[in-house]
Amino acid sequence: MARAITKEELFQQIELDNRITNEGVYISPEVVSTLDFDNQVQEQMRTCFDMNHETYTKTKLPTALRLDSNYRIRFSYKNEKEAPFRVEHENGKYYLLEGKKLISEVSFVEKPAFYNAKTSDGINMKTIANEIGKTKVTVAYSNECALKDKGLDCKFCNINATKSRFADLQGIAWKSPRQIAETYAKAREEGYESITITGGFVPERREVEYYIDVAEAIQDATGLADFGGTACVGAPTDLSVIEKYKEAGYRAISTNLEIWDENFFKTICPGKEQMCGGRQNWINALKHEVEVFGRGNVRSFFVAGIEPKSTLLEGLEYLTELGVVAVPLHWTPNPGSELEGHRAPTAEWYMDLYQKAYTLLKKNGLTHQNLYNTANLENSIYDYFYDLDGDHLTNARHEADRIHFVGEENLVSDNTASKIIKTA
Repeated sequence: MARAITKEELFQQIELDNRITNEGVYISPEVVSTLDFDNQVQEQMRTCFDMNHETYTKTKLPTALRLDSNYRIRFSYKNEKEAPFRVEHENGKYYLLEGKKLISEVSFVEKPAFYNAKTSDGINMKTIANEIGKTKVTVAYSNECALKDKGLDCKFCNINATKSRFADLQGIAWKSPRQIAETYAKAREEGYESITITGGFVPERREVEYYIDVAEAIQDATGLADFGGTACVGAPTDLSVIEKYKEAGYRAISTNLEIWDENFFKTICPGKEQMCGGRQNWINALKHEVEVFGRGNVRSFFVAGIEPKSTLLEGLEYLTELGVVAVPLHWTPNPGSELEGHRAPTAEWYMDLYQKAYTLLKKNGLTHQNLYNTANLENSIYDYFYDLDGDHLTNARHEADRIHFVGEENLVSDNTASKIIKTA
């Protein structure tokens, strides 16, 4: 059973999470060989991106670690010479170390039962939907992006490189609406109640038809009109298309702007600039999505660390005031992307940004539930910030998986995070 910790300890573990994501963690093939990926440990499936510090194909890799407090940290692999953190195995137990310093006994995130199931046409469900928390799955319908054909890939993105390296190795291909629906119906039997549909750009921008087909297939398979779905889409040039996603049954929508600064956006995201009506159209799309789906039901991710922090915060403030759940994510210069080999900012840079971004979410009335409903994140740094403030989710399965504090028999909101976190 996980140990209860103080809120100050949780904040320290958030800082550790941030450092591990930023700097990487090593695990040897010998330690990997002791992991039971068939029955117990969830393996990384590169259905869309490879989020490690470098491409690794020698063995399987675990998806995430759990500290002894139950804190979940995404496993971001880096080689032995460069990674400051490593996982060791001794007498059947696993430990996280930094140099010679023991940080915590650890376990590995458990493999969902649906990962061992197959669709009616014989496809492994683990290649279709990925668990990202106790109640959420995400589906990358396509593991490639059509922007490649035009030489317009986002500079930070490695979706096409990931396909070339892992599609055959892990058996990952285009997903049909029926395959997605069957997989999600199976996952719901275990308690996974929320799904995000995402993927690369489709030739001729035919995403909307596909998303509607997926929604109808899920509704048929589950019997649910509201199936807890988030549609992650590029900005359409015809904004009236946005209503179709709502009509199809999606609860929330996501349009990831990625970069706020206008000139950085044109350089880093040339396809999003040229194929989607330009940066202003992305902003207009987010505005219209709020009109259609409502405040707190629209999300936009940002790849943090490429543009100046000042301009990114300007964008986060602008969008959160509109009611968009605008969230900066950690940029790991992805293997296979055009920015591979570049360096991300320091862990301290990110920690300061995350605290200020969370402050803006709270300032503009965007709740933990809003984050949950829109983002394919769970057990993220932002989840833990909300938990520090006593803003807990109502989902019992998620709550059973979160961190518990010393003496929290009666949980009340006491704005602890606001006391601990530096405000913007």
